[in-house]
Amino acid sequence: MLMIPSSVRVYLSSSPTDMRCSFDGLTARVVSVLEAEPFSGHLFVFRNRRGDRVKILFWDRSGFCLWYKRLEKGTFHFPEATGASVEVDASDLALLLEGIDLRGARRRPRWEPKTAAFLLHGMLPCDRFSPVAR
Repeated sequence: MLMIPSSVRVYLSSSPTDMRCSFDGLTARVVSVLEAEPFSGHLFVFRNRRGDRVKILFWDRSGFCLWYKRLEKGTFHFPEATGASVEVDASDLALLLEGIDLRGARRRPRWEPKTAAFLLHGMLPCDRFSPVAR
């Protein structure tokens, strides 16, 4: 399972990429085609024309890392994109790498804390349940 922090964004390149490209070639593609900053720490995902290979490029504070996966059977199904890339969640990337087509997947509503309400009332989320009153 991939453990990607929520601050890291995941960009899927919409056009096929030559898998002979390595660090420098993919970095140049991030700059010229995706028009993004390769040193940002975000993940940049590229696939080949047949769709059975994926490379993920990312910067980890001291150098570039390259992750490469080849499917023995089947293809990766990237979502449709109108531009040079499409941004997905880390959970979507994990599903995509497992071979799940995102077009058929449904996302259930998730609870998100209302941090602004806690800040306005001067209360932290754990303060509501604390037995000691302030």
